[in-house]
Amino acid sequence: MSTAVLHKNEEPVLDDLNALYEGMSAQDILRHAIEEQFVDRITIVSSFGAESVILLHMISEIDPRLPVIMLNTGKLFGETLRYRDRLQERLGLMDVRAIGPDPRELEAEDAKGGLWQRDTDACCDLRKVRPQARAIEGFDALITGRKRFQTGTRAQMQIIEKDTDGRYKINPLANWDLDALKAYIETHNLPRHPLVKDGYLSIGCMPCTDRVEEGGDYRSGRWADSDKDECGIHLNVDGDGI
Repeated sequence: MSTAVLHKNEEPVLDDLNALYEGMSAQDILRHAIEEQFVDRITIVSSFGAESVILLHMISEIDPRLPVIMLNTGKLFGETLRYRDRLQERLGLMDVRAIGPDPRELEAEDAKGGLWQRDTDACCDLRKVRPQARAIEGFDALITGRKRFQTGTRAQMQIIEKDTDGRYKINPLANWDLDALKAYIETHNLPRHPLVKDGYLSIGCMPCTDRVEEGGDYRSGRWADSDKDECGIHLNVDGDGI
């Protein structure tokens, strides 16, 4: 199979890219996507959560100018915001963009800030889905930190997927497990999110994130006591709801 770079206006062949990427390391996937396939048309959406440092470290060694989008929902842990600042300085990331919800929409739909208690899907849509949609306009591809082991929905995802909006999602860590994630962080002596040591394994917004009990499922601390396991920003690839 040829790995020739397509011209900017040509459509990548999804099956060919997946065949190529399945045999590559995460670093090589990123390098190909950033430097060859989607030059100046790719970004990463990072939560600056428990394992975000892995992809951010890889990207910093390839191109620290790559735009990094962070969805600042207004409900994040203070530790997450401070961790973002620490990683930006430590890794030399040059284009970190904190994106928040539209103040007019907040006033109309969640003026008192308690929407998460009544309707978590609506809160995620207001504070994550719509802000991301605005932030990624102009990009053809997104890098994500999703892994197949995280949820049942993600178990079958491909390394690169095409969303219904025509945008590509690249999941370089799809095949990684918790041991591989931990090993990378330790090998490169990277700083961990400060809440990890307190039992938070998957870190999102403060009201909807709990500690994971000993032996608990990796994402059981997200929207605990509900069947929700996605916020909505990774929809349409698998056809699931928010």
